[in-house]
Amino acid sequence: MCFPRHLFVLAGVFAAVLLAWTAPAHAGGERVVDDYRSVYGTPGVAAAVIDGSSVETILAGRDGNGAAVTARTPFRIASMSKSMTATAVMLLVERGRVSLDDPVVKVLPDFRMADPRFAGVTVRHLLSHTSGLSGSTNNEYVFPPPRAAQEIVAELADKTLAADPGTRAEYHNTNYSIAARIVEVLSGKSFDAFLHTELFTPLGMTGTGSTPGCSDGAEGLPSGYEVVLGVAVAVPEMPGMCVGNGGVISTLDDMVRWLRFNQGTLGADLLSARSLAELHTAQPKADGYALGWQARSVPADAPPSLIAHGGTLATWTGDMVFSPEKGVAALVLTNSGGDPSLLTANLLAERLGTPATPMSNPLTLVNAIVLGLTVVMAALLVTAIVRARRWAARRRAARRPWLVLRLVPLALVVVLGAVLPAQIWDPGGPLNLQYWIVTAWLMPLLALFSLTSCVLGAVALGRRLWLFRRAGDRLV
Repeated sequence: MCFPRHLFVLAGVFAAVLLAWTAPAHAGGERVVDDYRSVYGTPGVAAAVIDGSSVETILAGRDGNGAAVTARTPFRIASMSKSMTATAVMLLVERGRVSLDDPVVKVLPDFRMADPRFAGVTVRHLLSHTSGLSGSTNNEYVFPPPRAAQEIVAELADKTLAADPGTRAEYHNTNYSIAARIVEVLSGKSFDAFLHTELFTPLGMTGTGSTPGCSDGAEGLPSGYEVVLGVAVAVPEMPGMCVGNGGVISTLDDMVRWLRFNQGTLGADLLSARSLAELHTAQPKADGYALGWQARSVPADAPPSLIAHGGTLATWTGDMVFSPEKGVAALVLTNSGGDPSLLTANLLAERLGTPATPMSNPLTLVNAIVLGLTVVMAALLVTAIVRARRWAARRRAARRPWLVLRLVPLALVVVLGAVLPAQIWDPGGPLNLQYWIVTAWLMPLLALFSLTSCVLGAVALGRRLWLFRRAGDRLV
């Protein structure tokens, strides 16, 4: 499951204008990982570089229980799960149960929407994010979230599409939850059971499983971390719908096997080379997205092409990438936020002898600014609260109190605090409690700023009005 990118766009703007701390890249996989951890404050990293038959493993830090990270430490892999969902569908394609270009309604009669265009959505459209489903017409961040793929499909009945199927791409997690439901209906198994018996077991991925919800517990799975200004705190994952789109839990050992399978060097009898190539091929109108994978742009002196997919949850991130031409691959699993695609890129660069990308964390600067603004806002509002009696007396004594105009700044502060979380994730969208929940998990300091503005602003506003009224009663 991947979150909206507004936050990262905002962070990039800050980084372009103001310089965040930057770590130079050093030679050696362990030093590259150490650089990344120093920049992002990542508590635990499990990484690997695959080059032909050799695998370099880099393990650093601790898990959410405080134990050292190992190659068998479980991590949530977030949206890297999509590659597995697409492969599950492709297994059914090879067995003649479905075609990529079948309309979804043909294989999933319960799929209905309040938009006649839904009948034109195909399985290929789902897997390439070109179905027309959109966050603008289907909010994926509702609380409590749906608990099953069947429930997710049922809740589309009153939704519409934002575009004709097959005409444009929009990354939307619900596409893959529908795909998971197709797997369930055609196989007669739960999605997790299908993955286990038909994919993970044949590939020897003994430490891999999945959960329907992003925050569901699993045996042996420690907590991930929130890291703010270098301080790491183990916290539960944010609730969300992850079935099919981000619910897989795996280990470094197992994910190395998964990459080898996609490179064609493991499990050759599981899926034909033709089907595997189709999974890695950018689809029409998909902006480089394939089927559970995507083509990744590279600099001129890097490998000629890369196939990759990242994963982002509130407390887990990861990235996997391989070059079909060079035969090299890199994999990163982390138990906190960050930008692991930078780490995979530099691990590949170190192996291939190409220039590395300097790593910096724009959110360090953003969080420092937000914390500073919170302190300033709190000081101003506490001052307004303490001096409310003096303010009320002056307004009563004034020939023209201009009461409403004098209260406008405080009212705007309260409104700002209330609506800011919604505007970060859904510009122009309505005020909704769900955005406060998302902000609290993904940008806790911004949530603190908004809460400070709302609560202290409302107290200052109410105290001024109450004391102004009392001052009037005394004059009478």
